[in-house]
This record gives sequence, C-alpha cells and structure tokens, in this order.
Amino acid sequence: MSKSILVTACLLAVTASGHAQEIFSDGFEASDRLDWSNIVATCAIPPGAGLEDVSNPSTVVGGGTPASCTSAAFVDAVAQGGVITFDCGPDPVTITLEETARILNDTGPEIVIDGGGLITLSGGGSRRILYMNTCDPDLVWTTPHCYNQDHPRLTLQNLRFINANSKNELVFDGGGAIWVRGGRFKIVNCGFYNNVCEDVGPDLGGAAVRVFSQYEGLPVFVVNSQFGGAQGSGNTCSNGGGISSIGVSWTVLNSSFSGNRAIGNGGNPAESGTPGGGSGGAIYNDGNTMTLSICGTHIENNQVNAYGSAIFFVSNDHTGNIVIDRSVITNNLGGSWYPTYPQISNHSDTPIDVTISIIR
Repeated sequence: MSKSILVTACLLAVTASGHAQEIFSDGFEASDRLDWSNIVATCAIPPGAGLEDVSNPSTVVGGGTPASCTSAAFVDAVAQGGVITFDCGPDPVTITLEETARILNDTGPEIVIDGGGLITLSGGGSRRILYMNTCDPDLVWTTPHCYNQDHPRLTLQNLRFINANSKNELVFDGGGAIWVRGGRFKIVNCGFYNNVCEDVGPDLGGAAVRVFSQYEGLPVFVVNSQFGGAQGSGNTCSNGGGISSIGVSWTVLNSSFSGNRAIGNGGNPAESGTPGGGSGGAIYNDGNTMTLSICGTHIENNQVNAYGSAIFFVSNDHTGNIVIDRSVITNNLGGSWYPTYPQISNHSDTPIDVTISIIR
C-alpha cells in the first residue's frame, strides 16, 4: 500500500516496495529542484532554551594550564554546584574522569557547566561522566516530591562528551555519558561521540543521554548539538543510540544524529528467546504523556536491530505527539513496524505533524 507524505510543496511517495522517491506536485523530481543539504533551516530558539550567562562563575576549573584541569578538580566543582567554567589554557583540552561527577540536589538551584568550546570530558572507556538524580538520597533529598521538583536546573553547554561507558552501573542503567532524573535539564552546543551503555536488554538505553521525569512534564531542550557524526564516532547502546527516556518530552533544535546504533535484539518486551532491545537508532522515547518536537535537525545513517531506525516513540497511554519541522530523516537502517512514516516506530494513533521536511 502506497503512502504519500506531504512536505509543503513536495511529495515524498513511499511505494509498496518500501522505496521512497521525492516528487514535486508538478511532476518534476525533487533532485532537479532542490539542494537537499539546504532543506534544514535554522529554527528559532525559544526563551529558556539557549545559552546561560556564565560571566560570574561560582567555580573555575583549572589555573590556566592543561595540567591544572584534573578529574578531581572537575568532580569537586560539580559537587559544589552553581556556574562552572574552565581555565585550562588557550587550546582544546580533554579531561579524562577518574570517577563520575555527581550533581548534588542542594547546590543549585541553577547549575551550569560551560566548556567554552574548548573542553572535552571523557569517560576513559570505563565510566559514566555525569549523574543527576533528585530521588537518590545519596545526592540529598530536597523535597518530598522528588519526581516533580523544579531543581536542580542543569545546563550543559559548549562541551564535548566522549568515550563514556555505563555498563558497570547496576542500579541506574543506561545513560552512557549522562543520566538525569528530575529537576530541569538542557543541552546547548554540545557533542557526544563514542559513548556506550549496555549492549542488550529491553527498556534501557541512551548511549549519550538518558532522562527520567522532568518538572511538570516540561521538555528537555537539545539545541545546536551533535550525536555521532563521522564514521566510527557514533554512540551505541541496547536502545536509544543517541538519547533515551521514560515519560519525558523533548524539544530538539538545529542538531544532528548520525552513526548511532541500537544493538539489542528482540524489542520491548523482549521476544521469547531474545535478550531484548534494539530500538531507536537515534531517539528512544517510551512511557506516558510525552511529546517529541524536532526542528532543523538531521537524523541519518543510524541503525537498529528491532524498531525505529531513526525514532522509537511509544506512548503507553496513547497520548502525546510528534512534530517534525524543517528536518531531514534519511538513510537510517534496519528495523520494522513503521505504521505511519518510514524509520519512525509509533502507535498508529500517534499524531505526527510533518512540515518542510524529508523522510525517506
């Protein structure tokens, strides 16, 4: 059965064979009319989603040299909270962590970590980089309603996260580079490369980022950020090669996901005889009452074994919706169960609003 996807003046016809072809309404092939690389426009950044002011930092990591920017200095700065910047010299610096940095819930309410475009945080192939959890008593309980409190409000900006690995995390699994629960969270001008979490298992994931519960259901903002990219730099987990969440809404703006992989097998719940997983090459959203909004974003060359080579969005209570605007979703590989659009796995009654975009 054929399916036509309206993309403003352009039709993307998905044939019964599963092949997609772009056609303009006047019959000309889109490749004769349009440079696909220019279809992704810069989308406006809403209030509260952009960079935070770091002109008056609470803590500066380093004393002007690369050697002064140690794992211990960074971990201690994160524990103190507030606005954190770096002074590691004029050149790019990689800080390889010897332990996971932990956000304490009583050190905000605003916590900003700004790398100034020069700082890369590495997990050294053996640990998660950053952990925040409003419901973990070891991080200080600050309210009786930890799942729905408005703090800490964590912003990560102008940073790179590489070579993180959460496979040794036995309680709070997934979230190769970053694991977050509660408060508010946003990512601005960041890159995530070669991060990993568990290889198999249902309903766990987020090689780069995993998030649970945000205050009043407000979205996690991801702005001007990159997940994977060049060959060999993608992120890998059982599910959610890029990002993963349970019951969390996301707004993704002017970003890219490429070369990420969901390598589990058997889906969720796991099929008989399988370990489960393998869904959401770039994005894995599960749970209740959530939305996914994507604008100005490339999702391409991601891969799965089970469902949703680009996006897996399953709302257990059949609420929520997906909005895709001025974006390109293409050449994502593998998977099945695509009731509405190729490369997107969702319930057939999930509203998906697509404008000025390419899905093929």
